[in-house]
Amino acid sequence: MNETSGKTIDESAVWKKLQACAERTRELHLRELFAIDPQRAKKFSCELACEHGGLFLDYSKNRITDEAFGLLIELAREADVAAWRERLFRGEPLNESEGRAALHPALRDDGAGPAAAAGYSDRAATSRARMYAVCAALSAGRRRGASGKPLRDLVCIGIGGSHLGPALACRALAHLAHEDLRVFFVPGADAQQLSRTLSAVDPERTLVVVTSKSFTTQETLVNARLAKDWIARHCAREGAWQSHFLAITANPDAAMQFGVAADDVLEVWEGIGGRFSLWSSVGFPLAALIGPEHFDGLLAGARAMDAHFAEAPPEANLPTILGLLDVWYVNFFGAASRAVLPYDDALGLLPEHLQQLEMESNGKSVGRDGRALPYATAPVVWGKSGIEGQHAFFQQLHQGGGLVPADFIIAARKPHPASPCDDMLRDNFLAQTRALAFGDNDEGDPRRANPGNRPSNALVLDALSPFTLGLLLALYEHKVFVEAAIWGVNPFDQWGVE
Repeated sequence: MNETSGKTIDESAVWKKLQACAERTRELHLRELFAIDPQRAKKFSCELACEHGGLFLDYSKNRITDEAFGLLIELAREADVAAWRERLFRGEPLNESEGRAALHPALRDDGAGPAAAAGYSDRAATSRARMYAVCAALSAGRRRGASGKPLRDLVCIGIGGSHLGPALACRALAHLAHEDLRVFFVPGADAQQLSRTLSAVDPERTLVVVTSKSFTTQETLVNARLAKDWIARHCAREGAWQSHFLAITANPDAAMQFGVAADDVLEVWEGIGGRFSLWSSVGFPLAALIGPEHFDGLLAGARAMDAHFAEAPPEANLPTILGLLDVWYVNFFGAASRAVLPYDDALGLLPEHLQQLEMESNGKSVGRDGRALPYATAPVVWGKSGIEGQHAFFQQLHQGGGLVPADFIIAARKPHPASPCDDMLRDNFLAQTRALAFGDNDEGDPRRANPGNRPSNALVLDALSPFTLGLLLALYEHKVFVEAAIWGVNPFDQWGVE
């Protein structure tokens, strides 16, 4: 949405050129595109290489031509993505409907990065120091419950953004976990879920972590009260349950009214949306599990992606490229969904995290000014660990009707000793992207025919580490921002959830 003219992006000349280009491109098969240009794989790939790890994107198996890619870059300029990006890093109130800035980049800025202009790095460091102090007390056994026993099990109660990012990261980086700490997540309001979790822990050694930005989320508070009663029943004296509770919120008064001690309330800023909040105190379960040094590594990876997004030209800018490809398929090919397929069980919760990040941010049919938009926005995001998905829904990807672009994600090196399973994952990762792109006819039997021409991206991390996970998650955050700038939506509110 052009703020000054009131026009939507589909009224621009470049949008109309893209429509015509899509009609021409629709008739081309990826087999032809690779045959025409032997350098295609090199031309349509991009890498961010950093001292502590890198990320490689191969987007050559997308149904784009040189003309299409050039027009998409022109579309990013027409939508003034660069200016929106600068406003984000300056900490301007881009979330107009709530009158707030979007400050997640400032959480990981070290005072020298692109978000330094927002002036929040000192405040972020102070909040982080408080969180790290609690982490240090836990890991050293100094944080004790009512009976005097060290707290070793974290029961984390929260939903949506208060759950998905930390749960994903804890699973992804479990190989770095403190050997004496366990982390459990209770996101829903199902009594069985909470009961099952509490039956697996010792109440005398349990720290209940209640995460709610508003501290009014109904599902979270129901579980928090039940956990409070459970702890209280095992305490010899009244009120001793407090030593077993920690609150993470932007509403400390509500947490203290609940009964949490003031020293056990960690701050979340109002300008941090739940789905962007892993970098804040919401990431406490991860920081406790892997330690402050590794959590700093996660922040450093995200900060490196921030710098790349701020500085790289659009044709070599990873978030911009991914965002433009999504716009290409949604608006010019009618794709209604996109699959996320991590070929690494450690990243098994990535599809759920991205589902919320993308659909809650951009799943809107009105623009920033409240007027209806004449085009589609966020696709349905779904997926599963790749090998499991091959035996569940790849039938649809290979032979079904409709177009479903896919993101394939893998880590080149594993944190465990080499295994034949690693070779199987890599081989399937490569083979599936090739089969989707090029297909086969299997001797002419139409029931067996795999037509190909199904687009995909291949994202390869050097290794799965805190740094590269930070790169990956910030990449998708900025991808969402690019799409929002083009579609003219506010990606930082979510009235449909409210």
